[in-house]
Amino acid sequence: MIRPARPEDAARISEVLIASITELCAADHQGDPARLVNWLANKTPEGVAAMIAAPGGRLYVAGHDRIEAVGAIEWAGLALEEGKITLLYVHPEARRQGCSAALLAAMEAELVAMGRPRGRLTATATAFAFYRHHGWHAAGPAREGRWILGHPMVKDLG
Repeated sequence: MIRPARPEDAARISEVLIASITELCAADHQGDPARLVNWLANKTPEGVAAMIAAPGGRLYVAGHDRIEAVGAIEWAGLALEEGKITLLYVHPEARRQGCSAALLAAMEAELVAMGRPRGRLTATATAFAFYRHHGWHAAGPAREGRWILGHPMVKDLG
């Protein structure tokens, strides 16, 4: 199951995001409470509801019996041929079961269908190898983001 997120999904999406960041992204937050607080600040059910309602992007969910992965694309403010994957997280219990890969492929296809064949994203250290495995390429040196080091990446989706 892969579909656009709905307002009633906000609580479960929040759970997935918090568990994924807390448990799977230790290489990025390094157990630093301040980094975690900043990273998780907008991952509350209310913050997720705002993401779902925001124009210029779309939040997606994926899973088998329940929501196990969350992803988002954005196009607002980008060149007409570009789209951006702004997040992709999987619940730790669903890791390595194909949800993230399927959701990534669906978001890439959605960007192409929108006429945006050039993809961009900023990968965490945790996700960098995953994206490389799926055809994404480094687009410059890593740079300090809001609270973690980000790795800019690009892919020709067309």
